[in-house]
Amino acid sequence: MGFNDILKKIVGSKATRDMKEISPEVTKIKAVYEQIKNLSNDELRGRTELLKARIQEAIAPENERIEQLKATIEETELHLREKIYNDVDKLEKEIVEKIAVVLDEILPEAFAIMKDTARRLNENSDLVVTATQFDRDLAAKYDFVSIEGDKAHFKNEWIAGGNLIKWDMVHYDVQLFGGVVLHKGKIAEMGTGEGKTLVATLPVFLNGLTHRGVHVVTVNDYLSKRDSEWMGPLYMFHGLSVDCIDKHQPNSEQRRQAYMADITFGTNNEFGFDYLRDNMANSPMDLVQRKHVYAIVDEVDSVLIDDARTPLIISGPIPKGEEQLFEELCPKVEKLVNAQRTLVTKYLADARTLMKSDKEKDREEGTLALFRSYKGMPKNKPLIKYLSEQGVKAAMMKVEEIYMEQNNRRMPEATDPLYFVIDEKNNSIELTDKGIDLITGNSDDPYFFVLPNVGDEIAELEKMPGLTPDEKQNKKDEILQNYSIKSERVHTINQLLKAYTLFERDTEYVVLENKVKIVDEQTGRIMEGRRYSDGLHQAIEAKERVQVEAATQTFATITLQNYFRMYQKLSGMTGTAETEAGELWNIYKLDVVVIPTNRPVVRNDMEDRVYKTKREKYTAVIEEIVKLVEAGRPVLVGTTSVEISELLSRMLTSRHIKHNVLNAKLHQREAEIVAEAGQKGTVTIATNMAGRGTDIKLTPEVKDAGGLAIIGTERHESRRVDRQLRGRAGRQGDPGSSVFYVSLEDDLMRLFGSERISSVMDRLGFEEGEVIEHSMISKSIERAQKKVEENNFGIRKRLLEYDDVMNSQREVIYAKRRHALMGERIGVDISNMIYDGAETIVETAKNSEDFEGFEMDLMKIYAMDSPIEEDELKSIKQKDLIEKVVDSARQAFKRKTEKMATVAYPVIKDIYENKGNQYESILIPITDGKRVFNITSKLEVAYKNEGKEIIKDFEKQTLLYVIDDEWKEHLRQLDELRQSVQNASYEQKDPLLIYKLESFGLFKEMIDNINRKVLAILMRGQIPIREPEQVRQGEQQRRQDYSKYRTQKDDADRSSSSSDPTKQDTREPQKPEPIHVEKKVGRNEPCPCGSGKKFKNCHGA
Repeated sequence: MGFNDILKKIVGSKATRDMKEISPEVTKIKAVYEQIKNLSNDELRGRTELLKARIQEAIAPENERIEQLKATIEETELHLREKIYNDVDKLEKEIVEKIAVVLDEILPEAFAIMKDTARRLNENSDLVVTATQFDRDLAAKYDFVSIEGDKAHFKNEWIAGGNLIKWDMVHYDVQLFGGVVLHKGKIAEMGTGEGKTLVATLPVFLNGLTHRGVHVVTVNDYLSKRDSEWMGPLYMFHGLSVDCIDKHQPNSEQRRQAYMADITFGTNNEFGFDYLRDNMANSPMDLVQRKHVYAIVDEVDSVLIDDARTPLIISGPIPKGEEQLFEELCPKVEKLVNAQRTLVTKYLADARTLMKSDKEKDREEGTLALFRSYKGMPKNKPLIKYLSEQGVKAAMMKVEEIYMEQNNRRMPEATDPLYFVIDEKNNSIELTDKGIDLITGNSDDPYFFVLPNVGDEIAELEKMPGLTPDEKQNKKDEILQNYSIKSERVHTINQLLKAYTLFERDTEYVVLENKVKIVDEQTGRIMEGRRYSDGLHQAIEAKERVQVEAATQTFATITLQNYFRMYQKLSGMTGTAETEAGELWNIYKLDVVVIPTNRPVVRNDMEDRVYKTKREKYTAVIEEIVKLVEAGRPVLVGTTSVEISELLSRMLTSRHIKHNVLNAKLHQREAEIVAEAGQKGTVTIATNMAGRGTDIKLTPEVKDAGGLAIIGTERHESRRVDRQLRGRAGRQGDPGSSVFYVSLEDDLMRLFGSERISSVMDRLGFEEGEVIEHSMISKSIERAQKKVEENNFGIRKRLLEYDDVMNSQREVIYAKRRHALMGERIGVDISNMIYDGAETIVETAKNSEDFEGFEMDLMKIYAMDSPIEEDELKSIKQKDLIEKVVDSARQAFKRKTEKMATVAYPVIKDIYENKGNQYESILIPITDGKRVFNITSKLEVAYKNEGKEIIKDFEKQTLLYVIDDEWKEHLRQLDELRQSVQNASYEQKDPLLIYKLESFGLFKEMIDNINRKVLAILMRGQIPIREPEQVRQGEQQRRQDYSKYRTQKDDADRSSSSSDPTKQDTREPQKPEPIHVEKKVGRNEPCPCGSGKKFKNCHGA
């Protein structure tokens, strides 16, 4: 017995401790449930209203105090308002804490109410209650609610996901455990068929009672729409509003209303894109999201781990974005790859001959030739086959160890004869001198594809005598321009080499409709709209001879990690999170709790069957399928790529075995194929897309025959994907079996597999076709998977570390933007800008003792004279000097804004009193002497506050204009910086550290530029018109047009024919489906709400 086993005996396993902690809550729920069961329907709903009232009562004093503080803001001086806003923020935090305490107190009752609602709908076809206005509104929209007199009738049948469903579920005890875990902000791991969607109703209902918004996040839009329709009636019965953002166009009033609902369903990408769009809005009416309070993520591992590999980006066109080098350099790379292929084939042939020699020296040369062949083309199929032969791989690994000694000091001896070197594990390629010479060819510049050493060249330039400052600057610019051009050229060559050697068609991607589409390695589904980053997608497009999309510029970006970390409380559910528990805790601070199954799992999970070659493995798979079909069992064959699923299909066809194929090319038939998959003798070949969210139901005949048989044709690099595939069998106590077939030629075994497996097979003298099946082998394969998971976690963590740098900057900018947009805290921000600007000016002047420059800066930024004399610059302390400048600047700003209001008010008064019924808003031109800003203001508000509204609107527009302009430029600089810092690794420096330091400098510079530009405009603002006749009517406020922006789930652009960045529909491609109308009422028919009015005069108005 190991130490861990002894420890578990003493303190118990984590799962046992978790259940022990939750059990008291479940006991309380069951006790309350016994009382709730005896209530009438109206009394049940009454208990819900009491819970809502209890929450509001608990936070009433804080809400009242916030209103009192906000009422004092307008009378308070600008620089004193910050304290009030800080007090408001503090009170809002107290509200959040109080709500959390109350929710914990009412949890047993709320869960019992939801469980009893499910029971009543299961046992009754119709629930009758006293009708409320909310019920009447529901009756006008949905068929499952009808009004008769003062009674509302809730049916237990409704449309969900396009199908009529009859409610037939009631929460069982383990689901109560899951609900408690989700409410506490943890991850509930629940097996297949355990009803995760029903479990979520418990915490969603409880947290929905606050009316502050609960977000239910799904992996695709079919699930978000279906689940909102399926579970919605349970919430609606208790007066909670429900909507789904995927049903509505982005940036529409309908989507805004969807976020205003108590419970909002949607896909992870749409929630993220809406956040980015909100932070590009130019008007409060463009905002759709509320505060991020609580989210439950379905298939949490898929969303927070798999989807989090790439950031969400909104980008727009850049000048000359279509001018790229991919197509131009493609022939050179093809020539290079062909030369390498010829060379490694020769090395492999030499290795085969020399390694059989009796001479030690020949054998050494043979293994070196084999190693060179491996470093040159590791995915070469003849090489992979040869490495599976007895003793070959072990010999090559010994050679690798020799050349890797002393930090790879001798590696160039092995790799210099190649044209380029591939590191398959790290997905990287490096050109050798021989490769550079080949692609440079007869070019005039022998360093055409070599990056210059900028540091050395600038150092040499500094030493050159006789150069004027202008000449020196021009030469510096030439050096940097040359580096920039060559950097892009080298980057393009590298990406093209990756496209040709590491990315295979029908494995990593498919070509459909003349477009390159990525296949998700986790699910096997096509990822519409996603593109590989850093130009790799364009490289693959050039390789496949399809249209190479133009380059774009990032306007807004965020990783899913940083988006979901904004929620005050986050939880999730899945069947497979335990293997990634470390990452979920490290990044999101989410604890994984394993919930026991309702019925014991009786599925037979067999040990892996390991073969030497792929050919032997696939032959064995076909034999196993034949045997299972004869036994009358359905078979689900899981593959890791489209190519393998098609190969197995051909093999089964040659044996005349009927089967279905489900992969990224044939995804349209998914629902139909899955529906047939549980029938007797049905064989279904599926890529990993069958492994998540699909429920295969078995007939009684199949259960008697042994249930569904799962055959995995390869171990995936992630254990979660294998567990998802196994989980398709054995749901709710069903019989079934699962087994994985593995060969030493599989990618996982080739790259990360233990040498012990191949050496054991070599020592035991296994012949072709023989199989190893032992727990030691299965554990060794799991260790290989853990290595890959650690590697992938490192990649995601690196991505997050870069985004964390940007996130801290993003939060500052988005907060400033939101203040400007809403106009609430804009005065405080401008007051702080005045102080920060004064601090910079005074510090610069004190250090340089340049009074003339000091005066010039004050005139440039504040448009005012110096408040001090020249001798005072030296004599007054820096702190006191800053205060003097700030006081003068604030007084000057106040005078100028008051003057503008005084000038504008007579005009506004005249228009309002004479034409007030014609104008809702007016257009006032304001100039800073350089440009004219047309400010739209509401006429009535401007009249009532004597022109102050115009000043506020001018400040808002100026801030938004300057912030957006500077932020877009800053993002462009960060994109360039991130690419350029990667070269730091060649100098033994950490690129991330350099990125942090440089980006902070850029950010500081950007903030300084924003302050200067905003103040320069605001301090010079004046109204050039004085007559009412010159004022034009303001345009009616319309939603922002986002059509010129592109949204994508990767670092490169999504193709779009439109010319502008954000009104693009970011939802998944909407497939034509049969239309199921919820309720169609004639305009002249009585309104279903029971009001007695015609529909057109009531809910149809």
